[in-house]
Amino acid sequence: MPAPSSGAGASPPTATTNPTNPTTDPATTATAAGTTPAAARRPRPVGEIVFAVAVVALGAYVLLDAGNINVPLTAGAMGPRTMPYLVGGLLVLSGLGVLATIARGGRGEAEESEDTDSTAGTDWLTVGILVAVVVAHILLIEPIGWPFAATVLFAGTAVTLGARPIWRTVLVGLVMALVIQVAMAGGLGISLPAGPLLEGVEIFRG
Repeated sequence: MPAPSSGAGASPPTATTNPTNPTTDPATTATAAGTTPAAARRPRPVGEIVFAVAVVALGAYVLLDAGNINVPLTAGAMGPRTMPYLVGGLLVLSGLGVLATIARGGRGEAEESEDTDSTAGTDWLTVGILVAVVVAHILLIEPIGWPFAATVLFAGTAVTLGARPIWRTVLVGLVMALVIQVAMAGGLGISLPAGPLLEGVEIFRG
């Protein structure tokens, strides 16, 4: 007598997983580890590290140099050192925050609407020009005055990053610098170096 058939109602065989033979699919392995193949191939953010270190160094310089500012006897609670200390402290904290984020694996991601190549390397020429502009700003404060040095900083940075036309960028930078100079000198009594061209104008002197 033939053995009974399983029939049409029998359930199909179920696939079983062998625990001793885990999958070796790179995508599955990377997902299980909490990363993706694209993230695993992501290059080291050298540009972000250099920028963060430069910000920390600039903030430290501002904090150290602020101690050389003379405080007049008539200065109130907010003396001429208050703003440099505040700016320097914020620069140091910002740079350290970026370094801490990078150490935890955080990376700066481009906006979806931005037409950028996330795999492209750092444009060291642009970074070098921006560093040179900051150094020029620092060196020019004493000989030409803060307003014009700030104009060099603003216009140089904006033009390097693609702002056009150049004349309008320079004009905007100069107007902003003069407004800040007047606010610091007249409003807060902080004497930023006005320079030989503006030293005789009362509103630009603290």
